Amino acid sequence: MEALGIRFTELGDGFLRGTMPVDARTHQPYGLLHGGASVALAETLGSSAGMLAARGDAVVGLEINANHLRAVRSGLVTGTARPLHVGRSTQVWEIRIEDAAGKPVCISRITLALLPKPPASGQA
Repeated sequence: MEALGIRFTELGDGFLRGTMPVDARTHQPYGLLHGGASVALAETLGSSAGMLAARGDAVVGLEINANHLRAVRSGLVTGTARPLHVGRSTQVWEIRIEDAAGKPVCISRITLALLPKPPASGQA
């Protein structure tokens, strides 16, 4: 998160929001926001939101996809993760990434598996 400048900015009822700068750290060779950076923001927000909703279980990613809708050259993008499904064994989150004007940049969806947390070291 630190390497890409990702920051959590808001936790609300049913969502988690964060930002990421569009600069040399997150550019692809043409000077645009790299699709992989958008996916990193989406995965960070979706997995973190899933962990908060898991109430003690561990979460791991099963699948993530992303549709890149608009190019961004500079500024800040904001991602918002919202649950589509929060079940006993899986969660599905939609992450909408927008530019500073509120226009959609990327729509992503992540599927998470819930796993019981292993016992602390030395415990059976």
